[in-house]
Amino acid sequence: MTPLSSESLYPPPGFFLLGDGGYPCLQHPVTIMTPYRQPVAGQVQARFNKHHAKARSIIERCFGMLKTRWRAIFLRALEIRPLFAPKVISACCILHNLCLLTGDILEEDEEEEDEEHQGNVPDQGDQELSGIHLRARLAAQVSAPGELPAFLREH
Repeated sequence: MTPLSSESLYPPPGFFLLGDGGYPCLQHPVTIMTPYRQPVAGQVQARFNKHHAKARSIIERCFGMLKTRWRAIFLRALEIRPLFAPKVISACCILHNLCLLTGDILEEDEEEEDEEHQGNVPDQGDQELSGIHLRARLAAQVSAPGELPAFLREH
């Protein structure tokens, strides 16, 4: 376990990571929100999955652009110390943004996306660690007819 997750430094309170169906839905030690498994039990879960997929597609496109631009780095294993990897990735993101500012825009490679790993999720028997209750609250909030928070309107 990394210091970021063991000391609850990331993600900041009120934020969470998005994961596909291959990850467990967790609240502790790191908050990871995953889609509901198919078949979903109603419109609330379906709407949550729709918003989740839209947000993840933005992230996937970003990863695709980075992999296209820095092919030599990201399409093979990073042969560096694990603690140095975030610095390499951050540097690539900064350089990528500088390239975009100067008009050097690349189209991402068209890769066939992996199917979500439905059914490969570990049992979430420990209710203290599970994020299923948090996911249910988020799903209800997304499905509520009232005003959506700004971060949800973006997707």
